[in-house]
Amino acid sequence: MEHFSALPIFVTVVECGSFSLASQKLGLSKSAVSKRITLLEQSLGIQLLHRTTRSLSLTEAGARYFDYVRPAVKLAADGLDAISELQQAPQGSLRIAVPMVFGRLYIAPLIPEFLRRYPKIQLQMQMDDKTTDLIAGGFDLAIRIGELPDSSLIARKIAPCLSVICASPEYLARHTVPHTPQQLSQHNCLFYSYFRDGVEWTFLSPQGPTRIQPNGNYQVNNSDAIHQATLDGLGIANLPHFMVEADLQTGRLQALLTDHPLPEHGIYAVYPQRKYLPTKVSVLIEFLMEKLAERLGK
Repeated sequence: MEHFSALPIFVTVVECGSFSLASQKLGLSKSAVSKRITLLEQSLGIQLLHRTTRSLSLTEAGARYFDYVRPAVKLAADGLDAISELQQAPQGSLRIAVPMVFGRLYIAPLIPEFLRRYPKIQLQMQMDDKTTDLIAGGFDLAIRIGELPDSSLIARKIAPCLSVICASPEYLARHTVPHTPQQLSQHNCLFYSYFRDGVEWTFLSPQGPTRIQPNGNYQVNNSDAIHQATLDGLGIANLPHFMVEADLQTGRLQALLTDHPLPEHGIYAVYPQRKYLPTKVSVLIEFLMEKLAERLGK
């Protein structure tokens, strides 16, 4: 039955909510996806989707059909994952999402070695600080840093992540140096909009955690921008140590409140829950754990 080959496309369109997103996930043109859905409807003799210029929704028949075929498509995908373990070499398309700065500094430099080790893998990497929906985006794996929200995703810690409160010598020359977290209220604190711990900076002590809400005149959703503003003397920032390590060594930035440590976070590989993890995904996780342990510590 020829229309069976269109079932993964139909399921992807429904899960993504649009032909455009489905085409990106499937690696097909939008017109090709639309044509396959139309042919599927013609072969079934019934309309599955309501289409408008702005929205896409299931018909009653489409909803019933989706409930039946979605588990079948998932089982077929699980079957491919299962037999992939028997392949002599990992292969196939591998789509990953990584944070912008960490991806640029730590992941991207490793990719050539990874692909030389596994030349049958075709890797597509998206770099974005915004948390990506792995299922809708069609990603096999994402790298995430910090506290992880509750979800159905599987998370595996691949390296630690330390943070540091820091400022430039220029800024500190114009202001008193803070010696307690409470004194940060007297300073211009630069805030990263996607900070997963929320609006508070947490400091640890034997007496328990101290939580400070940073106040300042600059918030931005890109950690590179916060880093540059800190170097330019605009204020005090809470930044990952991996980003500012070289600046601390050269004196371009100075670590503050070192007697009040920040919580240690993790760098995680997250991926959709499945019975069999594709070999191409597992070898990437092992590779990153091996390489990042050398640079960031175990």
